[in-house]
Amino acid sequence: MGFFFLFIVTTLGITWWAARRTRTTEHFYAAGRVISPGQNGFALAGDYMSAASFLGIAGLVSTTGFDGLIYSTGWLVGWPVVLFLIAEPLRNLGRYTFADVVAARLRQAPVRIAAAVGTLATVTLYLIAQMVGAGGLIKLMFGIPYESAIVIVGAAMIAYVLFGGMIATTWVQIVKAFLLLGGAAVLATLVLVRFDFNPAALFAAAAERYGQGVLSPGRLVQKPLDAVSLGLALMFGTAGLPHILMRFYTVPDAKAARTSVFYATGLIGFFYLMTFILGFGAMVFVGPDAIRAVEPGGNMAAPLLAEFLGGTAFLGFIAAVAFATILAVVAGLTLSGAAALSHDLWVHVVRKDLASPREQLRVARIATVGLGVLGVLLGITFKGQNVAFMVGLAFAIAASANFPALVLSIFWRGYTTSGAVTSMLLGTITTLVLIYLSPTVQIDILKHEAAWFPLKNPALVTMPLSFAAGVVVSLCTARREEAAGFASLQRRMHLGAAGEP
Repeated sequence: MGFFFLFIVTTLGITWWAARRTRTTEHFYAAGRVISPGQNGFALAGDYMSAASFLGIAGLVSTTGFDGLIYSTGWLVGWPVVLFLIAEPLRNLGRYTFADVVAARLRQAPVRIAAAVGTLATVTLYLIAQMVGAGGLIKLMFGIPYESAIVIVGAAMIAYVLFGGMIATTWVQIVKAFLLLGGAAVLATLVLVRFDFNPAALFAAAAERYGQGVLSPGRLVQKPLDAVSLGLALMFGTAGLPHILMRFYTVPDAKAARTSVFYATGLIGFFYLMTFILGFGAMVFVGPDAIRAVEPGGNMAAPLLAEFLGGTAFLGFIAAVAFATILAVVAGLTLSGAAALSHDLWVHVVRKDLASPREQLRVARIATVGLGVLGVLLGITFKGQNVAFMVGLAFAIAASANFPALVLSIFWRGYTTSGAVTSMLLGTITTLVLIYLSPTVQIDILKHEAAWFPLKNPALVTMPLSFAAGVVVSLCTARREEAAGFASLQRRMHLGAAGEP
């Protein structure tokens, strides 16, 4: 319990310090653009290494074996896409949200409304997963009701973002990244030391107890098309996550954005290698049945492994690390959702760019409270779901709604307002509809005998559909004035402010 209170006190101290420096919308959304590449690398890693990664992947591996590897590798291989395609254009073209880039040479209102729909759908699903993980964790640690735990997490999340904005969120992410990497490294070391630091011996022990099937694909993802679809969502969804994209605005220039992605990729790769050790370690030492008995989704595998290997004190430390992970990520998600509501919808659509800086800041804080309350309600509603799986669905929306619009707007002269709106809305709506019709909802949740749509993750269908819709509609609605702005956009993309006329 001491670790919990130490982290809470430390992060509230950071929030108090940050609140004294958060006076403008640029401070609130982008931390004044003074974060260094190294700091942003740790903050990016902190934002990305969520409860889904630490709790969810370890839980999936411990209960299903090899198939959990799809999540580890899928989330990691998305970072080269961010490094080579997204980081530099986003930093040079945008201001606070990815919609700034898509709308740069197109009509503002329709593009920003469509982008906000995709952003909020992604943030909401991602937020549910984090809240579910937090509720299970605090219930395990303190024995308080799940619903009360969700309310506590929601209150802390709102406090961080409401008062400290991006400055507090960034430093909480950095602290959390250090804690998470350190805690996971110690836990993985405690597992491997029992197998003479030979991972193959750990895997052999798992196969000996639970059969060779735990080392083969097919337990979680049984169809090859399901594996491909999930891999596409995880890989390209990374480049469409609003709270990750928003981080590129916190550094001074495009070079710093690229460098921060380089640091983040190394940290994230190291972390995901450890999650596989933790998952198989939990399978061997704790056992899938014992893990599911505590939490049906398997999300408590890592904390239970910590208790087995290091006793109650180490369980407290690992649980505090997981709690820090969740709080930091939900703060980042809430901030990106608030930016979509206030910057994209209120400032550019409702107020037609006439809102004062003070009004923008006030609306952003109101949006923060609203999203926090929504997160609490949804976290209670979706009690018992596996968090890694739910984040996989959020990645499907990001890959289908946000990523195609970003790529087409940056690299294709013929992209039009109608094409962008169609692409983003179709990507969001078809993903949500196909998720509802998928075996995940129809069979696993609603307990029907069959599902209307065969794939558990719809990205294999929705991502190409979004690209195709954007291209076809743009070709049918070509506008000379929108194409004329492409040359200027290219100059700004490569030169930043120096490329502006």
